[in-house]
Amino acid sequence: MILWLASYPKSGNTFLRSLLSSYFFSSDGIFDFGLLKNIKQFPDAGVFDHLGIDIENENEVIKNYLKVQEEINKRDKNVTRLLKTHNSLHDINGHKFTDLNNSLGAIYIVRDPRNIIKSFANHNQITLEETFEKLIEYTTLKGSWKHNGRLFTTNTHIGTWPSHFLSWKAFKKQNKYILIRYEDLTQHTEETLLKILNFISELKKERFILNKDKFKNVIKTTTFKNMKELEKNKNFPEAVDNLKNQKVTFFKYGPKENKETDLPIEIKNKIEKLFEKEMIELGYL
Repeated sequence: MILWLASYPKSGNTFLRSLLSSYFFSSDGIFDFGLLKNIKQFPDAGVFDHLGIDIENENEVIKNYLKVQEEINKRDKNVTRLLKTHNSLHDINGHKFTDLNNSLGAIYIVRDPRNIIKSFANHNQITLEETFEKLIEYTTLKGSWKHNGRLFTTNTHIGTWPSHFLSWKAFKKQNKYILIRYEDLTQHTEETLLKILNFISELKKERFILNKDKFKNVIKTTTFKNMKELEKNKNFPEAVDNLKNQKVTFFKYGPKENKETDLPIEIKNKIEKLFEKEMIELGYL
């Protein structure tokens, strides 16, 4: 069954994947970028192609979300498949993104929207003002996928920042949801990761036994400082290119480098006014 790692872009999904891939997919807990391949992003071009679905046809992709998930679960029978997504949980053209027949549950990572903006702007090489507009408008991001030497493009339907957060709470009603704040994940990593590992064991109805040595290595090798160093020396395969075909630094704005006080006061005030209800609920105001 699929366990979703869901988040609005630039909210800490990569950090969470780094923690979980190190713990579940390494022998010693020591992080390496190669481990991230064990947690793929949905949709997956390979599975769509295997089923004969035209991934270059957006309508066909949307119509077959559930069919592809059924195939993933069939292929990974009796295995919990961690999948990353930035999609909201809204129906699209009458088609569901996922359902309880295909999903074990959801780990939702949320981040203060005042801190998302700077990272989002850097990643997409756009202005802070343009990024703010994306947070308040229904946003669809175009992504690219390489499979069998071919380049595919497909869309991620994000929505607005508050609608994205609210949509995934549907899993909460089924007790298959855990909300993780990026700020807690970075500032209280050990405590928060333990909480997540316990949640996964509960969903799987398994007794949780912590591998202490592996856990220590996970915490030690996934610090923001270490990730920046890894990217500098080995390159980060998920980093994008700018218009000059140069890699945009992915691990640039960590918790210390990215604060809401860095924002222009007009944008900060607009965010706090428009997202007041959700930010209060999340403890950001």
